[in-house]
Amino acid sequence: MTCTVAIVGRPNVGKSTLFNRLVGRRLALVDDRPGVTRDRRMGEGRLAGRAFTVIDTAGYEEAPVETLSGQMRKQTERAVADADLVLMLVDARTGIVPLDRQFADVLRRSGKPVVLVANKAEGKAGLAGAYEAFELGLGDPVAISAEHAEGLADLYAAILPSLDAADRRAAEAAEAAAAEAAEAGESEDDGRPIQLAIIGRPNVGKSTLVNALLAEERMLTGPEPGVTRDAIAVDWLWRDRPIRLVDTAGLRRRARIDEALEKIAAADAIRAIRLAQVVVLVVEADAILERQDLTLARLVLDEGRALVVAVNKWDTVADHRAALKRLNDRLEASLPQARGLPTVTVSALTGQRLDRLMDTVLEIYRVWTRRVGTGRLNRWLATLTEAHQPPMVKGRRLKLRYITQTGARPPTFALWINRPEDLPDAYRRYLVNGLRDTFELPGAPIRLMLRKGENPYEDKS
Repeated sequence: MTCTVAIVGRPNVGKSTLFNRLVGRRLALVDDRPGVTRDRRMGEGRLAGRAFTVIDTAGYEEAPVETLSGQMRKQTERAVADADLVLMLVDARTGIVPLDRQFADVLRRSGKPVVLVANKAEGKAGLAGAYEAFELGLGDPVAISAEHAEGLADLYAAILPSLDAADRRAAEAAEAAAAEAAEAGESEDDGRPIQLAIIGRPNVGKSTLVNALLAEERMLTGPEPGVTRDAIAVDWLWRDRPIRLVDTAGLRRRARIDEALEKIAAADAIRAIRLAQVVVLVVEADAILERQDLTLARLVLDEGRALVVAVNKWDTVADHRAALKRLNDRLEASLPQARGLPTVTVSALTGQRLDRLMDTVLEIYRVWTRRVGTGRLNRWLATLTEAHQPPMVKGRRLKLRYITQTGARPPTFALWINRPEDLPDAYRRYLVNGLRDTFELPGAPIRLMLRKGENPYEDKS
């Protein structure tokens, strides 16, 4: 939701020229003849780095509704009604004419914020017309030259309050939507491409997996380790959901990296993890979760990213039950901070269970972006502390006063407590596991921030 700015005025005052200047391209036809623009044209304008929607309109003329000019006037009036801000252009070289005065009256009655712009004000020839524009009663005119890009800084200063107001409305609407979604237990999903990184030790089949997902030989593969060096990003659609898929170089233990090229590739892979939203850690079925795999998993969780473990080459495993037990035991012992971490057994070579892998990616993304309403959280906190009271410290019991979710991606919660420094790690894990179990947050990294003091939202009046 951005600020919508309509450019209006009588014919041939330079509306389309200003439109093209703001959008940075010649989208609108420009000619010395009046009436070239007939329909409304919309584009993304930009001034001083601020983006907004800009509408070019036909010249305003008095004409019967049934005529072409009358229909063009209706289009202009509709643009004014839809706009957050109106730029009324006058021709500083021609000066103010009766149609300008008539249109100024129309704009005043509309109740819309209006910035008066005296165009073609370059040089001395435009000064008289710019001063004459004061008589319209629409405030101080901003003198510009759309054709020569003069006065755009003054124009930006004039429209800045409307841009800021639109940003505030957008933020309030987003906050209200997030709160509504939180109360319904929904996810904070903006529909943008999911940033998905594929990581793992060298030669575990990362590039083969990417090729299998894309159904094409997009990445080079080979039996020798280290074929992939750069982090390669591919834009992709999975069941109409846009995904930016990144294949990375294999990551060995730091002590074993000695070549400069491998150090650069490793740094590129770590950067891909930090930019990702969901990370798939590919491990080998015959060497499940070795030390380096666990190091990579902890790195992903420490960065707050959603993690899926893909056990590749599952078609080569003889005893599936024993392998799964070994995997689950390893996860429970080594990654307790991500209880319920999703794992999928796949074969990149045969395409086995790749649909299940992507379904799991989408599900952990929804968990990672989930929001929980403050009311539900505090009811949960009361129930949890009744079942297992906070410990006594120095003869006094700790008091957990209030909890709220301060962010998603990953789910982040703030807990107000009278002495946060004394809360034992075991009770903190109890709270995190309670959040995970009650609000269905399996596998996602959960951040619990402790705050000191009373409930900051309690009415003290």
